[in-house]
Amino acid sequence: MRRALYLPPFGELADPRVLADLAARAEDAGFDGVFLWDHVVRPLSPGLPVCDAWIALAAIAAATERIRIGTRVTPLSRRRPYEVARQAAALDQLSGGRMVLGVGLGADDGGELSRLGETGDPRVRAEMLDEGLDVICRLWTGLPVRHRGRHYRVDDLAFQPQPVQRPRIPVWVAAQSVRRAPLRRAALFDGLCPETTPAGLRDMLAVVAEHRGGLEGFEVAVGVPPGVHPGPYEDAGATWCLIEFPEVSSVEQVMAAMI
Repeated sequence: MRRALYLPPFGELADPRVLADLAARAEDAGFDGVFLWDHVVRPLSPGLPVCDAWIALAAIAAATERIRIGTRVTPLSRRRPYEVARQAAALDQLSGGRMVLGVGLGADDGGELSRLGETGDPRVRAEMLDEGLDVICRLWTGLPVRHRGRHYRVDDLAFQPQPVQRPRIPVWVAAQSVRRAPLRRAALFDGLCPETTPAGLRDMLAVVAEHRGGLEGFEVAVGVPPGVHPGPYEDAGATWCLIEFPEVSSVEQVMAAMI
């Protein structure tokens, strides 16, 4: 089971230089990845400093050589898919093929989406997620893309350069239960970011395996608090343990978890 840090880029960690230094230290300590929360504001914590996850990932990519990096998770409904495709490809180049794109619906906690004019309807966000993923993956091929959908449009444009990884940058999809739609979506891609118990994870992976015809090569990245042994999740099928820190965490807390 691979280990990673799952860092909230807020408060003391809302500085790309701090996050890059922590990622370099994690790499030296033998960790396999560093992943970031992807938010633009935290309405329930007024005044909390927030760092742009994508800028921070560029700093992390430049400061490391081996570890996997990525978002967990990016709510695609608040991003233009062509921008995500371009930025993710650039990060994949910068990191030498180490980028992972974690995606999901996101949540409107405190109006994080709706107070910025984004849709709060989960069904619409799900439509935008599915359509956005289709556009992103097609743009990553480097071939001309023509897309006329409900939410997005691309008129015969080709994006170069392509990502380093083939056939594409790995896409990990978030899900919180055994509801069929999110798990069917995850089964189409390369991994799952579950929010559940070990027993719940077994049930979720049974659904994914049903859709995929098996779980070979499929990554399962669970978040666990510092000090919690991930054994039950590993037994249930998890392949990654992401040490998940509270929303407001200090450099000292992160450093202590690397020991």
